[in-house]
Amino acid sequence: MRILFMGTPELAAVTLAAIDAREGTEIVGVVTRPDKPKGRGMKLLASPVKEYAEAHGIPVFQPKTLRGGAFDEDLRTLDPELIVVAAYGNILPHEVLVYPKYGCVNAHGSLLPKYRGASPIQRAILDGERETGITAMYMDDGLDTGDIIEKYPCPIEDEDDCGTLTMRLAKLAGEAMCDVIGRIEAGTVTRTPQPEEGASYAAKIEKEDTVLDFGGRAQDLVNRIRALSPSPCTMTILPDGSVLKITAAKAVAAAEGDEAPGTVLATDGKGSGGITIRCGEGALLVTGLVPAGKKNMSAGDFVRGRRVSPGECWGS
Repeated sequence: MRILFMGTPELAAVTLAAIDAREGTEIVGVVTRPDKPKGRGMKLLASPVKEYAEAHGIPVFQPKTLRGGAFDEDLRTLDPELIVVAAYGNILPHEVLVYPKYGCVNAHGSLLPKYRGASPIQRAILDGERETGITAMYMDDGLDTGDIIEKYPCPIEDEDDCGTLTMRLAKLAGEAMCDVIGRIEAGTVTRTPQPEEGASYAAKIEKEDTVLDFGGRAQDLVNRIRALSPSPCTMTILPDGSVLKITAAKAVAAAEGDEAPGTVLATDGKGSGGITIRCGEGALLVTGLVPAGKKNMSAGDFVRGRRVSPGECWGS
């Protein structure tokens, strides 16, 4: 089967690798987002999908848009029988969706109809969900509203952050797409319309989502930290005005007191250490962080390298 793959980040690259390793499929090309400038030197960096494709001799296409016929000529030349999509990052216009003989299938990072949209993995962790998964679906003109082929559940563990959960889902997405391709080849694929009942939208992560509000529940803050780690990370403001990113934390009990939310209750500079912060309900034990201009470090390293005093207040 002639397959055109569309995807951009690491999750998509893992999915692509699984399909590429499957017998009986021919990947005629990959479509991925244009290289992005990054770092102080603003060097252009290729997406993980592009890196994989180039390393394995697969033709790469990086159109700025698929709309307005911008990709029509390449699409006709490649002439795919099936388009497989995983975290591509661009909307597919109608003329692309209807071109392949077997349609366009997508590996979406949630159990649809929950968490349609751009950030399903982050939003599921942020909301304290205990389960997510990959939904194999046919794509239509809506936003993740197409018919469902199959759902592949995956538990969300207490220690999961977005990075660890994404890698498990990436492996699952590869397995799911290989399964779907096999069903299409065998003529046994089925499709079930999505119900609107239970549908929700996973909005793109914005800068305001990264700010920690210590006035909330400690467990809600932990979920936010997990959801946004390892990138872009949650953040708070230190008394000197500098930004501190927090990458790992636990919710702990706190003795009653009249300290304002955000107040440092205790510090531990031994070993990996920890910094305990008063919250509106409970306390946050910070164990991993990134000071301004520094790399990720343990709370113990931060305490040993900077005077953190019980009683000081973090946050705006």
